[in-house]
Amino acid sequence: MSLQNIRVVLVNTSHPGNIGGAARAMKNMGLSRLVLVDPVDFPSTEAVARASGATDVLDAVQVVATLEEALVGCSVVLGTSARDRRIPWPLLDPRESGVICIQQAEQGGEVALVFGREYAGLTNDELQRCHYHVHIPSDPQFSSLNLAAAVQVLAYEVRMAWLAAHEQPSKQEKLEATSLLNAQPVTADELEHYYGHLEQTLIEIGFLDPAKPRHLMPRLRRLYGRSGISKLEMNILRGILTETQKAVRGEPHKKRRQD
Repeated sequence: MSLQNIRVVLVNTSHPGNIGGAARAMKNMGLSRLVLVDPVDFPSTEAVARASGATDVLDAVQVVATLEEALVGCSVVLGTSARDRRIPWPLLDPRESGVICIQQAEQGGEVALVFGREYAGLTNDELQRCHYHVHIPSDPQFSSLNLAAAVQVLAYEVRMAWLAAHEQPSKQEKLEATSLLNAQPVTADELEHYYGHLEQTLIEIGFLDPAKPRHLMPRLRRLYGRSGISKLEMNILRGILTETQKAVRGEPHKKRRQD
């Protein structure tokens, strides 16, 4: 619910396509409250086309005449700025801004992320109405971002801060968890169970003669022992043995999903 306390404010937007693009960027990250301050062209079919499925955000847009109206009820206002201004104002990067947005929203406060005009950004007077300034550290040689792209960057950081606050794993964290499982080595007892399974399977397919085993199993133990097998890899190997036994016995087997 805290995401509902965060509004995106676009000031005097010139191109309706940017409004649609911003709406799409917001919906991607779970934000839905869009406020337009004196837009040049809205409503617009171009905005709808660029929204690409986020028309519900456009349908709920609040259009106001001034920035003051757009910020009514807000306890924290963050204004984006690409320029290095001499006004001594608290300056945040996008990640810090996301954390502050969620902290305030979780406490029930209303938060506004304010974006300026495509050609000039926010004026000094408008920035002075903000509690924090947010600067996206883009390449100084080509620092100007498309408006919708800037909205996407800040909305993404809000999303990541929200996920962290609610202890919901991000895709990266899920990947790291999977990697941890992949890297987790098998235990000695798990290896012993596998060797027993392997020996029985080799006997069933006629590869190992239990009356004349020679040194096959010790050699296989040495092979697997130096392989550093993970738990996931062990599951695969045990699955192969199980399906091999079914095939030898003529039992039906199901197709396994390939990962």
